[in-house]
Amino acid sequence: MRIGALARKTGVSERLLRYYEEQGLLRPVRLANGYREYAESDIVAVSHIRSLLAAGLSSTVIAQVLHCVHDVGGRLTPSPCPGMVDHLERERARIAEAIARLGAAQHSLDNLLAAMPGRSAGA
Repeated sequence: MRIGALARKTGVSERLLRYYEEQGLLRPVRLANGYREYAESDIVAVSHIRSLLAAGLSSTVIAQVLHCVHDVGGRLTPSPCPGMVDHLERERARIAEAIARLGAAQHSLDNLLAAMPGRSAGA
């Protein structure tokens, strides 16, 4: 199938599909005329990519672990690939750290707002 068909079937723009290809996440066959030809399996791959992006993984990490995930009953499930747990734990720690920084920033802003003269509480 061509890129437009894959875009329609996945709800992902052609531009984003090209980006996934640039990142090594999709590997369409190039036809003699230069068109990309995608397989039916790329529909599932795009779904997996979207799920992993939603989990906060970067495209670099996804490129390393994409082959380690599959569907079980419609649920994305990781396989015990070498390094998979390390990648996921490292990304989880990175996200937890970002959440902590954002929480501290929010607390600082709350303090600044609370100290604002003439500002009513909860406004």
